[in-house]
Amino acid sequence: MDAARLLTPCFSSPIRSSSCRPLSLLSGAFPSPTLFAPFRSGHRGNLCLTCAAETLVAGSQREEGSSHALRGGKGLEAGDLESWLHAHGLPPCKVVLKERPSHDGRRRSIHYIAASEDIEAGDVLFSIPNSLVVTLDRVLGNETIAELLTTNKLSELACLALYLMYEKKQGKKSFWYPFIRELDRQQGRGQLAVESPLLWSETELAYLDGSPTRAELLERDEGIKREYNELDTVWFMAGSLFQQYPFDIPTEAFPFEIFKQAFVAVQSCVVHLQKVNLARRFALVPLGPPLLAYKSNCKAMLTAVSDAVKLVVDRPYKAGEPIVVWCGPQPNSRLLLNYGFVDEDNPYDRVVVEASLNMEDPQFQEKRMVAQRNGKLAVQVFRVYVGREKEAISEMLPYMRLGYVSDPAEMQSVISSQGPICPVSPCMERAVLDQLVGYFEARLAGYPTTLSEDEDMLRDGHLDPKKRVAVQLVKLEKKMLHACLQATFGFINQLPDHTVSPCPAPFAPQLK
Repeated sequence: MDAARLLTPCFSSPIRSSSCRPLSLLSGAFPSPTLFAPFRSGHRGNLCLTCAAETLVAGSQREEGSSHALRGGKGLEAGDLESWLHAHGLPPCKVVLKERPSHDGRRRSIHYIAASEDIEAGDVLFSIPNSLVVTLDRVLGNETIAELLTTNKLSELACLALYLMYEKKQGKKSFWYPFIRELDRQQGRGQLAVESPLLWSETELAYLDGSPTRAELLERDEGIKREYNELDTVWFMAGSLFQQYPFDIPTEAFPFEIFKQAFVAVQSCVVHLQKVNLARRFALVPLGPPLLAYKSNCKAMLTAVSDAVKLVVDRPYKAGEPIVVWCGPQPNSRLLLNYGFVDEDNPYDRVVVEASLNMEDPQFQEKRMVAQRNGKLAVQVFRVYVGREKEAISEMLPYMRLGYVSDPAEMQSVISSQGPICPVSPCMERAVLDQLVGYFEARLAGYPTTLSEDEDMLRDGHLDPKKRVAVQLVKLEKKMLHACLQATFGFINQLPDHTVSPCPAPFAPQLK
């Protein structure tokens, strides 16, 4: 076997503060997570955004609620999102703002964007002027400072969250009041589902037991804390903030709990714009998420043009149908962390297998060199994508075989030869495959429920929404792990002699 064959295919964010209850993102512990403390509003109708100056179309789609015409903002409550957009230059568009009940009857209904008329693929649904889009160059007043901060210390999300928290303090005096009020109403619930697990209780987090997502949650939470501790840097470096909010040092104005709620709410609705400078790449766009739903198999994206952010759809819609956009190539664990939902048809879903060469192995350095020569690392992450589990196992096998080499002469042959060298012995191949079987079985055993039990739970129409998305996530993870297990058994069945015992491997690769 040659070396090539041996190894062939194979967020940081942070800000600080005191008690500021009028701005609290909390009601008690974490019962009602919002971007900021909810504004009270008596307006609960569905409002047409087909923004002609005086009248509006929009039929009465009553599946989820009725649609009301926007007449130049007349007769609508001060601070209404649609009135504000119309008053500040939103061109005519082809969407309507509708609402549906929250999963939790104790919380407000959720707005979403739907087609106001029949739509064809390629239609422009709306075009939001840049003056109505929140980006870092606007927040910090200086493109250079924006790039410096986000390159060295803080994430864009932290800076945007800080800005909206300050604007929230201005109340109705803030230009962004109607937009912030709408974000408050959504309460960071993204996909018309639930808020990010970053705001779940310990009891609710137990729904994710066995999933690597729990460790990702802890890592993300630590990242938010680090960013919070750096927030004062933003205030002192950004002259525009210093001038707008004198004496309001971030960590004295907002406690960590408030910042975390704001950060998670901004995370659920921020848009990543393409082909723009760094200071504009992350944006908060009225009529964007969370009013737009995300879908993994959709290709429509909010796109920056010279003076606006527009949405061109990739599919036809009937009047009243919710509009969906692409969320990028994100696995379900990321969708749940960022937006509070799981996509059952996500072609980018994956589980991760981390393999590492044994550092106790006397031949570790030589094996690391061979791995690097073939594009692998001493600690190598293998991404197992849904539907491609067999392909992923095939990629892991050469790396695993390298770890099992124990004879120094054989290792020298691997290092020096450019052609066929040592064939893989049946006992080595059996040992490698047996280790993979044990690894996947152990991961499956780490979940408190079985795949069939998950499927039974999901048939319950009254299942708690947070538990439902958690069970969806772990069910899909288990399906991929089962597929990996079946692929590994398939390789075992291809072995010419099933009576061969596995070779001993004192320094076998480690899997986690």
